[in-house]
Amino acid sequence: MSGLTIRNLDDQLKTLLRMQAARHSCSIEQEARDIMRQGVQVQPAGAGFAQKIHQRFTGLNADELPIPKRRAARLPAIPEDWT
Repeated sequence: MSGLTIRNLDDQLKTLLRMQAARHSCSIEQEARDIMRQGVQVQPAGAGFAQKIHQRFTGLNADELPIPKRRAARLPAIPEDWT
C-alpha cells in the first residue's frame, strides 16, 4: 500500500475529522480512508436518483392501478375582440 500526505489541512477540519472518527470508534486515518473511498466510488450519472425513484414505488403494483378515462381537450379561450 502507498501513503498519502495531506498538507495545509485546516485545524477546524482536522478537529471535525477527529470527532467523527471518535463517533465511529476508529482512527483519524481510517475515517479519512472511508470518506475518500465513498467519495470516489463510480456510479453512472443519475443512478442514485433512479434508484431512489425505484425504491419509492417498489411494491405499488402499478399494473393494477386503474387508468382514468381521458377527457376531451379544452379549447383555448378566444378574446371577444378577435371575433
